[in-house]
Amino acid sequence: MKQALVKHGIVLPVQVPEPTVKPGCLKIRVLYSCVSTGTEIKGVTDSKRSLLKKALDNPEKVKMALDMLATKGIKKTANKIAASEDSMKSQGYSVSGIVTEIGSGVTGFQPGDLVSGSGQGFAVHAEYVVIPKNLVTKAPEGIKPEYVSIGTIGSIALHGVRRIDLKLGEFCVVYGTGLLGLLALQMLRSSGVRVACIDINNERLAKAMQLGAEITINASKEDAVLSVNNWTNGYGADAVLYTAASSDPKLISQSFKMCRRKGRVVVVGVAPLNIDRSDMYKNEIDLLISTSYGPGRYDDKYELEGIDYPYAYVRWTENRNIYEFLRLVRDGAVLIEPLDPVIYPIDDVTQAYADLEEKAATQLISILDYHALDSIEKAGGQKPDTTTLLTPELQRHNKQLINIGLIGAGGFATGVLLPIIASMKDKFMIKTIANRNGEKAHKVASQFNAPMATSDYQTILNDNDIDLVMICTRHNNHASLVLEALKKGKHVYVEKPLATTEEELKLIENLYEAKAIHTQLLVGFNRRYSAYTKEILRHCTKRQSPLYIRYRMNAGFIPYDTWVHSDGGRIVGEACHIIDLMSCLTNSEVKEISVNAISPSAGRYEASDSRSVVLKYMDGSVGVLDYFATGNKELPKENLEVHFDGKSIVVDDYKNISGYGIKVKDIRSKTSGKGHDEEWLAVYDAIKSGRTPISVRSLIDTTRISILAANAD
Repeated sequence: MKQALVKHGIVLPVQVPEPTVKPGCLKIRVLYSCVSTGTEIKGVTDSKRSLLKKALDNPEKVKMALDMLATKGIKKTANKIAASEDSMKSQGYSVSGIVTEIGSGVTGFQPGDLVSGSGQGFAVHAEYVVIPKNLVTKAPEGIKPEYVSIGTIGSIALHGVRRIDLKLGEFCVVYGTGLLGLLALQMLRSSGVRVACIDINNERLAKAMQLGAEITINASKEDAVLSVNNWTNGYGADAVLYTAASSDPKLISQSFKMCRRKGRVVVVGVAPLNIDRSDMYKNEIDLLISTSYGPGRYDDKYELEGIDYPYAYVRWTENRNIYEFLRLVRDGAVLIEPLDPVIYPIDDVTQAYADLEEKAATQLISILDYHALDSIEKAGGQKPDTTTLLTPELQRHNKQLINIGLIGAGGFATGVLLPIIASMKDKFMIKTIANRNGEKAHKVASQFNAPMATSDYQTILNDNDIDLVMICTRHNNHASLVLEALKKGKHVYVEKPLATTEEELKLIENLYEAKAIHTQLLVGFNRRYSAYTKEILRHCTKRQSPLYIRYRMNAGFIPYDTWVHSDGGRIVGEACHIIDLMSCLTNSEVKEISVNAISPSAGRYEASDSRSVVLKYMDGSVGVLDYFATGNKELPKENLEVHFDGKSIVVDDYKNISGYGIKVKDIRSKTSGKGHDEEWLAVYDAIKSGRTPISVRSLIDTTRISILAANAD
């Protein structure tokens, strides 16, 4: 399929794989998508700017880069920044289209429904999109599909009107007559509000007068505050709806000054909020922010998990706002035709954006056209284009190389693992990148010179040239993908955890007990491969007494509505690393396990990610893991102590090692050397030699202990 992507200030139609539907979402064949003249053009403009200029405007990002430099090192930081700068980025957040597939858990829709789709990263300029259900709105009957594509942008104006909350006959100033301002003007007039419009563009002001403005004011030629005071009989406006996009603080200052005593200013547009207190204080002016589409915006529970707000308590959610805007358009209360929408075929997207940059002051609505409604094939009538070849001619790689297919192109895979693998060109070839989001698969494949990108992971499983399936998806489908790949006769590397429930784990265990698998199963327990771990093993393999191991994991706080707390949480997802490490050091099986968690009565912390796990081993060794989210971030994240035979070895955050009563090799790292590079050397050796670095029995035991520790009361 074709999708509009921007790179270095140029927007291009690029061939990428179609996305695949997932639970809680709908797949939509896009008819039209609307280009935001504000947000998107700013994004295109920013993509032209140098990294230095971006840094000067975003000191917070500079701090993030410096923090990354301290923890990741120069090379990894530079690679990440370079990859970000060189990547193509999606555009768009407002589309209309036809539902073609419905994910599990979605009700109220049928294939063939005409819908409006919203959301950055979801309702992008592409032939097909996959959008969570609460960001999809069924269009009212009788509305033109091209107007449905304006639904999201229209809801932004509508929510601003709701926030301003004016009554019949009250005075409102709409400051800025771009698309949002002219849409808001019409809604306000439909509510019986008297409206004045301010701008510096006479063509836009003429549109405003045509659409019902009582007066218009050119702020470059008139005293806007005086004009508003005269219009309101000297009292000032009841409210100002600020829809301009300007960095000039004068505009917001004027907005306060033209309000009556106890009036209000609602900001919908882009305003510098370096406010002069005197503009507000004397007349006790309220300042309100209007958050784009309305209630539900930026709430993952609503937008991503599909949990709706009760109608009786939240009358107007972002979804209901979009429908209401579309109804107003359908019924003629909001007119689109006078705004002179310009429609471009998707193949002309480069010209569309060039025109918008050149004619930003006058061209209010630009719409990308994918095809006419009556040319849409019915759902299921056409095989999805799920795979894109980035290299036209694919040939079998060198037999000495291990051909890799990656399923799940998330941050850890792309930021940590793939750069390591790509650096080992004599050992690995990254052949295929699979991700449900086809654009992401294409982007990562381009970044790492993989010849194929796909949104269907079955492409990897069915490819006889793929030797190793690399699974880096969200934790909840690790086990099912492992089972599928093993049954296809593939070697498997799964980024931890192996499974998140006992039931999943048992299925993998049964497969091996049936002796039906003859390929390698590898799990991303990297710390056992670290140079620091190898140095400890060199000394403690000849010990006379059991080991006493204490491991401190200052994991840090992560909000509890983040996905890492799902599917076993952080104990299954991260603490498993340390359980594996302790098994590696003791070379013994666990005999007993005990778990203690904090018992918070108040505050931000919960028991799920602050607990101590004590493991007693068959050889008499004891391992204590203190995993907690309640510590200070200035404290190094990880600390390992190993005590035996009157000797002690301490590893501080995998940056240095110290011996007490024992001489250890002087190993130092500027960044944490947790064994990721060494791990992939072990992966290569395991597949080539058939020697398993971690037995399947140990992988299963570690996972089972992690699940028990996470579920302990």
